[in-house]
Amino acid sequence: MAYLPKTTDARLQRPHAAAVCLLLCSLTCGLSIPDPKQREALVELEASMQTGGQMVLTDAEQLLDTHLFKMKQEEMARADFPPAMHFFRARNLIRTSAIFSLMQKMPKGGALHVHDFSMVDVEWLVKNATYRPHCYMCCTDKSIRFIFSPQRPTPLPHCSPWILLENLRAKMINTTDLDNSITRNLTLFTDKDPEAAYPNQDVVWDRFEQTFLAVWGLVTYAPVFRDYYYQGLTQFYEDNVMYLELRALLPEIYELDGSTHGRAWTLKTYQNITRQFTEKHPDFFGTKIIFTVHRGVNESVMAAAVEEAMQLRRDFPDVLAGFDLVGREDRGRPLWYFREALSLPAEKGITLPYFFHAGETDLEGTEVDQNLLDSLLLNTSRIGHGFALLRHPVAKELSRKKGVAVEVCPISNQVLMLVKDLRNHPAAVLMSENHPVVISSDDPAMFGASGLSYDFYQAFVGFGGIKSHIGSLKQLAINSIRYSSLTATQQKKALALWERRWNKFVSENDF
Repeated sequence: MAYLPKTTDARLQRPHAAAVCLLLCSLTCGLSIPDPKQREALVELEASMQTGGQMVLTDAEQLLDTHLFKMKQEEMARADFPPAMHFFRARNLIRTSAIFSLMQKMPKGGALHVHDFSMVDVEWLVKNATYRPHCYMCCTDKSIRFIFSPQRPTPLPHCSPWILLENLRAKMINTTDLDNSITRNLTLFTDKDPEAAYPNQDVVWDRFEQTFLAVWGLVTYAPVFRDYYYQGLTQFYEDNVMYLELRALLPEIYELDGSTHGRAWTLKTYQNITRQFTEKHPDFFGTKIIFTVHRGVNESVMAAAVEEAMQLRRDFPDVLAGFDLVGREDRGRPLWYFREALSLPAEKGITLPYFFHAGETDLEGTEVDQNLLDSLLLNTSRIGHGFALLRHPVAKELSRKKGVAVEVCPISNQVLMLVKDLRNHPAAVLMSENHPVVISSDDPAMFGASGLSYDFYQAFVGFGGIKSHIGSLKQLAINSIRYSSLTATQQKKALALWERRWNKFVSENDF
């Protein structure tokens, strides 16, 4: 992955840290006039420490980076700077950005933190799921619910009478308003003032959870489930993502006659559809599933889930990557509460990798805030979000030493109100120190995004500032494979496949 440079560009040639340290030993003190060479050495040392700072670039990469640097200068000079704005306001600005266009073309490696029922844009879901026969809808005081049934379903508590959508649409001259109304219930995105729509975390999280409840009856219907997952793979593939690790609840999937399928069937279906997709797209490397359980359950339910996860891992070793807890961290039970259940694999000598959500909070010093340390005590393979990591120097150092990467989801953290200006996101510090970091998109459909390019844009322009460069992007893509759950052999193959795509991307965008 390393190449000899042929340039005098100071942003691309990084001095060896030991050589710089020797220079720093001779720093002048007192009232002496600062030495420009010493200043240059300090600047170079800092630059070499950032993500991708030690990356040695080819001539073609250096040429691309020169143009990328100019693009970023222009971007940062804009009056409306997208990373400083709420994503709902910034989305259209990002779409017109030359940097974003480049991010879309760039091979980004893998997306390691994506949830199962929020990976496909909701416009597809409305047009391709709600227009199917036998689709019923009812309305609650907060949202909507769906179910597919050959006859009118049994009424739900606190929901209006079921309406067959094909009959309702047949009575309408124009169904656009209905479709738009359904769409608004399946996503957090709003064209209105987002700060007014979501004044605090409780409001936005309540709405967030309602969107999942609204989507649930659509995507757990077996025919939709298959098509939805295939479409999800398509959208990420078209965004130049070659590998996915999907957090999945593995719910019961139902048929039109009301019969249901268990988790083994669901895993098998994920496996089969992934195989179908890779047969048509041989440069897509595949998908692994991280089985998830809501953190609001009690200990006995969690213990049963861990037991089932161990069995599923034995039955599907090539599909099931591991286990995680999902749901709002601030309102759910902390990891320590489940320590006995989560210790079952170790007690039985069984390997069940963990990929814990931890540190997705700004409640400093609370029991929930200890999830970061507890996730490391429980040997998590990666940390989901890790927003609070800078407040935990011990956890930060442990994660670095153990090679436990932080799955950073910029847009998610902003929309769910952990940070307003992405320039102030803790990951900016992590990237300045080359801490193990991967960029992912969490729930893109719920945020009005898609794939991974929007989050890469925010990380590159917002976190990195003017200093991050093509080497930073390259390192982040490599990280997504290096810190994946792929075996060492699989990683080697995936990196080779990614590198071919990367070199093609660089050669086609040399301006």
